[in-house]
Amino acid sequence: MIHYYVSFENPLTFYAQVQITFEVPATAAGALELQLPAWRPGRYELQNFAQKVQRVVVEDAASSEPLSYRKLTKDRWEVSSAAGRTVRVRYNFYAHQMDAGGSWLDETQLYLNGVQCFMYVEGRQEEACQLTLALPTGWQIACGLPQSGPNTLQARSFDHLVDSPLIASPTLAQHTYQAQGIPFYVWIQGECTPDWARILQDFAAFTEEQLTLFGGFPVSDYHFLNQILPYKHYHGVEHGNSTVITLGPAELLMTEVLYKEFLGVSCHELFHTWNIKSIRPAEMQPYDYARENYFRTCYIAEGITTYYGEYLLARSGVRTVEQYFQELNTVLRKHYDDYGRYNLSLADASMDLWLDGYKPGVPDRKVSVYHKGALVALLLDITIRNLSQHQRSLDDVMRRLWQEFGQPGIGYTEQDYMHLVTEVAGQDMQGYFNDYVYGTAALEQPLAEALATVGCMLLIEENPSASEGTFGFRTVVKNERTEVTDILPGSPAAAALTVDDEIVAVNGRRVAMNLQSLLSANQEMQYEVSVFRQNKLLTVTLQARPEQRYWQKLTVEKRPDATPAQQASFRQWLKQDF
Repeated sequence: MIHYYVSFENPLTFYAQVQITFEVPATAAGALELQLPAWRPGRYELQNFAQKVQRVVVEDAASSEPLSYRKLTKDRWEVSSAAGRTVRVRYNFYAHQMDAGGSWLDETQLYLNGVQCFMYVEGRQEEACQLTLALPTGWQIACGLPQSGPNTLQARSFDHLVDSPLIASPTLAQHTYQAQGIPFYVWIQGECTPDWARILQDFAAFTEEQLTLFGGFPVSDYHFLNQILPYKHYHGVEHGNSTVITLGPAELLMTEVLYKEFLGVSCHELFHTWNIKSIRPAEMQPYDYARENYFRTCYIAEGITTYYGEYLLARSGVRTVEQYFQELNTVLRKHYDDYGRYNLSLADASMDLWLDGYKPGVPDRKVSVYHKGALVALLLDITIRNLSQHQRSLDDVMRRLWQEFGQPGIGYTEQDYMHLVTEVAGQDMQGYFNDYVYGTAALEQPLAEALATVGCMLLIEENPSASEGTFGFRTVVKNERTEVTDILPGSPAAAALTVDDEIVAVNGRRVAMNLQSLLSANQEMQYEVSVFRQNKLLTVTLQARPEQRYWQKLTVEKRPDATPAQQASFRQWLKQDF
């Protein structure tokens, strides 16, 4: 067994002390190697957690004799002369990252994501682990790991250990609900006033809907670990039998705006218990924590989960149809705001998460696996429903992924998913994959046609902003300076402006919070625009093209002329009245 021990001397420094103790057989050949993870599941980019490690000490636990070691890479250590010894590794870890994938230490709590701060012994990742915490009297622990004693947690393996974040605090609040006989624990850390009756009722409703969809649950219990913060924040990360959600501001938790975010992220993360934690790509069986784990199916892991995270809230009656459409329209806006949809496929965007998937990146380069992935999932769901007269749906694809791959612990491939989709749909779906997963075909027409079958329509509204809708550029005002931030390819702005231009005048009139009115004052739609570019004053000509509009707004609404058949399909899709 590998023993982990975490303590802290002065929480004001944010440094926690980590200690790892293990025996090395006398017959062990070669040098011992220790690895700190370089990334965490749920965020597919290298994060280099070793940046947070200070003062590594390796010693013989019996004699405290220092053992010789050296770094092999930025996050890998080699220890010589370890055979036959009980080795103790000690280091300080800087816990000062408050988000759902981070760790935090202060006077009020210890919050740990073990994937950031625990090294593993190379070759012994499958060995059982024990974690002991040195905590003040009166603190309790919220964690998905079983407790074997006071402040002592047990894990089957290193993966189990680091896939089980924890919050230790004297102020944790916790309530429990059951769904299909399974206990679900809702933990809250933070100064807020939860409406527990409403929370438990809504959580139970969407949990029941998910359990019914899949017909089983991968784990025996589940923990929602919520950090409700005093400032604006939104983040969630999935784990095997738990999730961490960081949300704020705390005083607004039960208001309509923040509570809908709370429900949305909670339903999304619970769906991940099946989709990515159990139904896992073959490339991640098992995880390799030391390097990139490339996979082309993140549009399944994240896109389908993004779709179901909101859709199931409506299907379970937690959200109204209008509330669901508001969230769906947000996804549409984010997708159609980004012209990278013309330049990168969903499959390639899945790979590129490891490149720059969580950063804005260069203009118009990439597409979101979350937003386009959700729209492609919506299209597939309604398509299968139409082909089968609602006898089958995307539910059946996900259920079979769970039964054939998740339950037996087999990683699925792209071909496996395509095969299941084709079988469930009952016809060849290669065109769907060629166009929308491996290609960059536009989604407007197929989405509009699919939505029409469930009594809905895809509306296109013009952008009323002159700079955006007419000329194709966006600005931001910084310290009374109007700066260009985005330009659409092929727009009038693309022929005259560049990102970072500071716009100072239009047709000789000074720009001072009046850009839109100045760009709407000329019926000929031609303007002389003065800009500072690289500290040089230039005048360029903006010429509108009346037949072209940019950054249009797409929304979903019910059709006022929906037929009885379309209304019936709507009810079968959303389980709500039309």
